[in-house]
Amino acid sequence: MRPLFVLIKCEMGRAYETAREAVDRIPEVSEIYSISGQYDLLGKFYLEPGDDPGLFVTEKVQRLPGVKDTFTLITFNAFSAGASSGAGDG
Repeated sequence: MRPLFVLIKCEMGRAYETAREAVDRIPEVSEIYSISGQYDLLGKFYLEPGDDPGLFVTEKVQRLPGVKDTFTLITFNAFSAGASSGAGDG
């Protein structure tokens, strides 16, 4: 499975509602963080190989109540303390 990060901008006062809806409605969700700055939430999702990230974001994330805008980050390699090389698929 491949992680996908999505920054989510919410309508005023709806960030927590949107976060709860994401956790309840989207099985691919791993974590949703409230954040500061230009966006209100950071979602971490795991997609199956072959899943279309664009279709996932437009059909599942952008349809959540309160979502105004999204910015998607597609990952390549994961690095962690004590590991000499990247983990994952690529």
